[in-house]
Amino acid sequence: MKQVFIKQGQAVVEEIPAPGVEPGTVLIRVHHSCISIGTEMSGIRSTADPIWMRALKDPRKVLKAVRMVADRGLDHTRSVVEGAMIAGTPTGYTAAGVVLEVAADVQGVQPGDRVACAGAQFAHHAEVVRVPVNLVVGIPENVDTAAASSVALGAIAMQGIRRASPTLGETFVVIGLGFLGQLTVQMLKANGCRVIATDLARDRVALAKQLGADAAVHPDDGDTIEQVVRVTDGIGADGVIITAATPSDAVISTAFRMCRRKGRVVLVGDVGLHLNRADFYNKELDFFISTSYGPGRYDNRYEEQGYDYPAAYVRWTENRNMSEYLRMLSEGKVDLKPLNMSVFPVEKATEAYEALKGEARPLMVVLQYPTTGAVSRVVLNPKGAAAGEGRVRLAVVGAGDFAKGMHLPNLKASERYHLAAVMSRTGHNAAMVAKSFNVPLATTDYAEVLNNPNIDAVLISTRHNLHASMTMDALKAGKHVLVEKPLALTKDEVRDIEELYFHNGGKQLPQVLTGFNRRFSPHMTKLRELTRERTNPMILNYRMNAGYIPLTHWTHSGEGGGRNLGEACHIYDLFTYLSDSKITNVHAQHIKPKTGYYSAQDNFVATIAFEDGSVATLTYTALGAREYPKEQMDVFSDGKVYVMNDYKRLEVVGAKVPVLETPLQDKGHKTEIETFARSIREGGEWAIPLWQQIQATDIALQVESYLTVPEA
Repeated sequence: MKQVFIKQGQAVVEEIPAPGVEPGTVLIRVHHSCISIGTEMSGIRSTADPIWMRALKDPRKVLKAVRMVADRGLDHTRSVVEGAMIAGTPTGYTAAGVVLEVAADVQGVQPGDRVACAGAQFAHHAEVVRVPVNLVVGIPENVDTAAASSVALGAIAMQGIRRASPTLGETFVVIGLGFLGQLTVQMLKANGCRVIATDLARDRVALAKQLGADAAVHPDDGDTIEQVVRVTDGIGADGVIITAATPSDAVISTAFRMCRRKGRVVLVGDVGLHLNRADFYNKELDFFISTSYGPGRYDNRYEEQGYDYPAAYVRWTENRNMSEYLRMLSEGKVDLKPLNMSVFPVEKATEAYEALKGEARPLMVVLQYPTTGAVSRVVLNPKGAAAGEGRVRLAVVGAGDFAKGMHLPNLKASERYHLAAVMSRTGHNAAMVAKSFNVPLATTDYAEVLNNPNIDAVLISTRHNLHASMTMDALKAGKHVLVEKPLALTKDEVRDIEELYFHNGGKQLPQVLTGFNRRFSPHMTKLRELTRERTNPMILNYRMNAGYIPLTHWTHSGEGGGRNLGEACHIYDLFTYLSDSKITNVHAQHIKPKTGYYSAQDNFVATIAFEDGSVATLTYTALGAREYPKEQMDVFSDGKVYVMNDYKRLEVVGAKVPVLETPLQDKGHKTEIETFARSIREGGEWAIPLWQQIQATDIALQVESYLTVPEA
């Protein structure tokens, strides 16, 4: 299918795989999508900036890049940054069309329904979009999809007015008469307000008058503040709604000075915000920010997980704002015809964006899409590399930041692998990865990977809750599996995998490798070598200064399973690897946070006893400082102490053993994938014995039982 991307200062149309439906979502065949002129043109301008200028605008990304250089090196960091720049950014967030498919848990929407949808993460300029149900609304019969495609912009204008709380007979000034401004004028009039419209463009001021504005002011006709005061009989405006976009601070100052005492100003647009206290202090003005479409915006639980806010407490959510806007279109209270909508077929999207760069740019631009024809979930890359003889033909399933930043560069550099396919839940991500890493096939369909005879193995790097089921499906399809940790999130999932091998004698099925990469680091392989011939049990102390992750992050949700199951399992595998022994006892103790900021589930100490007599402890905490090393380990054995510092240094105290020091942090990711390929091609021992993978997962599940059950 075709989708629009912003790439290096230009809008381009590319062919990508169509998405599939997921729980809580609706699959929509888009008929029209509306370009948000202010937001999207700003994105085009920013992507045209050189990388140093973009860095200055977002210092947080600079810090992230600096850390990546320190951990993984300059070449790796440069590759990641350049790949992101070449890939481009999906654009668009307001569209309308017909429902193709709905998830089983979605109610109130049926295939064939005409709907409008919103969301910068979802409602892109694309032939098919997958949108969570809370961002989808039905279209009244007398409203066409071209008009309905402006639904998000209409909800933005409506939310700005709701923030202003206008009452019958009040006078409001609307500053900035682009598309949002013209909608705001009409909605204020429908609300029983008097409206004063102002803009630098006289034709837009004239249009606002045509659409119902009671008065208009223009800077060329005299001081705009004085003009507003005169029109309001010397009182000043009851409120001002800013729908302009400019870096100038003058707009906000002007808005304050137009208001009467106790008035209010609402910012919908994007303007300079260096405030002058004198502009608002003496009049005791209220200043409000309007956040996009309304309550629910930027709330993952509302937008993506489908939780609604009760109407009795939150009357106007973003979904209800969207529906109300469409009702106003249906009843003629908002009229888009005078805005002279310009419609471009999606194939000419580049021309549509170019038209918005001129002086006489249209107020409303809509892209039109084919309404019939097959839409594929597979796209072939003509520049994809050919499979080399003897290489493992691998499909990467789940191409998130970790896969793109770690696994894919390592796989591309390896002589043991052929990257045969990439599968991602979003088509643009799959297509981008395919181009960046010369992968011949991009898809959003896991079945396409499993049914492909030219694929030997899969690397599963999806959200954690999908690991076990996707692993089972791949094994049954005859594919070897490298699944990122954790292997599973429940006891039943672990037992299902164990049973699958038990009934097949552990021989007929392909290999499975859980991504416990740390055991493959040079520091851990050396430590295993040094302690292999010990005469007594060991004591192993591991400290993970994991760093704080907000409790709203997906890692803490049902998708992630929490940090014990999702990350601490690495260390349980290390303990198993170094002791090479079965466990006899597992216990854990967690803190009891006094505030809601921290969680007991990522602040605990776990103790594991092994059959060989060794005892291991893991201190896992989110309480520490980022500046302190993340991972440290002390192993006490036969009169010696082995000290590992953050996978950069291993030293031995008590024996003359050279210090092992690596210039960069090496957690074994590269060796892990090389070992997996060798074990597949050469047969013999697995990269990690199945019993050890199962044991590490079982330890995590036993520790979890202590973290989730309240103490007596």
